[in-house]
Amino acid sequence: MNYPISDTMKLILSAAIALVLSQTLAAQTFEKAIGTAQTAYSAGKLEEAHFALQQAMQEIDLIIGKEVLKLLPPKLENLGADAKSDQVTTNIGFVGATIHRVYGTAPLQADLSIISNSPLVATMNTLLNTPLLGGMMSDGSSKNVKVQGYKARLEKLSGSDDTKNDYQLQIPLGSALVTFKVDDSNETQIMNMANSLPMQQIAKLIQ
Repeated sequence: MNYPISDTMKLILSAAIALVLSQTLAAQTFEKAIGTAQTAYSAGKLEEAHFALQQAMQEIDLIIGKEVLKLLPPKLENLGADAKSDQVTTNIGFVGATIHRVYGTAPLQADLSIISNSPLVATMNTLLNTPLLGGMMSDGSSKNVKVQGYKARLEKLSGSDDTKNDYQLQIPLGSALVTFKVDDSNETQIMNMANSLPMQQIAKLIQ
C-alpha cells in the first residue's frame, strides 16, 4: 500500500535539501537517506522511514555545526583558536549536535561548547527566570548576567592554584545551550570574550 507524503513532510524535505546543496558530499549522503525514507514510507515501512529521516536530519545538524564554526572569531583577546581541535559531533539519539572549539593553550585556555537540542536548557531557563530559585541554589560563586541581551549564568570555579579562578558562562539560545569556560581569568575577561562571540548569528543558525 502506498502512503501519500504530506505537505508538511514535503516542506521539511525541501528546506533540508536547501541546506545541503552547497556541500557535495553531505548532499549525497543526505539525498541517499531521503531516498531511503521515501521508498520505505511508500512501502508502508514507517519505522524504516523514520530511521532514514533521522539520518538525514543528522547530516543537517553536522552541516549547521560546521557553519557555526565558520562564524566564530579566529581570536578571543590574545587567545588564538586551535583549529585542529574544532569538532562537530551528533548528539546521542540523533537529536542535534555538539560544536566545540578551544582557544589558547593550557593553562591559559578558553573552551566553547554549543549543544543544540540540549536537555539542560529547560533547567537553565528555570534558574535564569526564577530569581528566588536561582538565589537558593547559589553558594555565592554564581549569578545571573546578560550577554548581548541573552540571559546567562556566570559561575566562578577553582583555578590552577589557590590564587586563581576559572569562570564559566552558560547561555541558553532557544533549544541550544552555550557553555563558555575561561581558565585562570576574571569576570571582566570572560564577559568581554563572550560579548565578542556572534551570538545572534549563531542563534539564527541553530534554532
